[in-house]
Amino acid sequence: MREMAYYEAKLEALREILAADERVHLLGGSFLSLSPHRGLFQEISRAFRERVISPPISELGFCGLAVGAAMAGLRPVVDLSTGSFIFEAWPQVVNEAANALYMSGGQTRAPVVFHIFHGIRGGGAAQHSHSPQAMLWNCPGLEIVLPSSPSDVKGLLKTAVNTDNPTIFVDHVQLLETRGPVPENDEAIPFGVADIKRVGSDVTVIATSYMVQRCLTVAHRLASERIQVEVVDPRTLVPFDFQTLMASVERTRRVVIVDECHQSCGVAAEIAARIGEAGFDKLKAPIRRVTTLDLPVPYSEPLEEFISPSESRISEAIRAVLR
Repeated sequence: MREMAYYEAKLEALREILAADERVHLLGGSFLSLSPHRGLFQEISRAFRERVISPPISELGFCGLAVGAAMAGLRPVVDLSTGSFIFEAWPQVVNEAANALYMSGGQTRAPVVFHIFHGIRGGGAAQHSHSPQAMLWNCPGLEIVLPSSPSDVKGLLKTAVNTDNPTIFVDHVQLLETRGPVPENDEAIPFGVADIKRVGSDVTVIATSYMVQRCLTVAHRLASERIQVEVVDPRTLVPFDFQTLMASVERTRRVVIVDECHQSCGVAAEIAARIGEAGFDKLKAPIRRVTTLDLPVPYSEPLEEFISPSESRISEAIRAVLR
């Protein structure tokens, strides 16, 4: 194992992917556009200059180009940067790439990866703080990935590029400096395999993306109060490892779901519905959701904190299900 930052593991994966497969092309000006470590990406750009393309800022155009290239045999990775920018390419993503396999009777595939930074990042305001993964989960045909650690981002990115299905790679700027162990080997992490990030017996906390790290911090703090929190990370929404999540819920019989999508019709809402349908009789307390409130994200950072799934709100929800 090596200790690496999230951004280091991510760029190492990208370098290895480009070196291993000449079909992989990267479209986008900067894979770490919001990171102070842009120089590492520029090194990769120089090493693979013929396959790293910086297109004009026209998401509709270059996403359409990538989908067509994928159908023709390439494996493009499209860096859309801020998550809300995918709205500009909605027809290409949800009405072309997602439907290609089904509408062609299995004759046409679109193995393209759309990379986005989602969520509240500090002063991003309403147009730069979206978490569109719940909307995308509502579009059959897309695989959706949400890494939360350096090892996960490396292993899941390799799988995303190698899958034959269009994939949304949902990233978070707040994770870039997170450090953690990364295996020496370059094995990919399969989709549809949840990971128990922390074992506990009192309550199951299901969290995604950056919220996993926030929940681990809360769990560590609550351990001093003899509250043992189990933190489970689905890692992918499509495919979805409901079996691992439900097994944890059945052990603890209490569940809190933490996700940065808005509350209504969000990721937490869908997971709560599935748990309620499959295991209502297993629960000792009502399911609690901790999400972004149903408001456009404000520019003010104190107001951001107020509407976001903060550590204080997560702690409060955990204590509530234990009462």
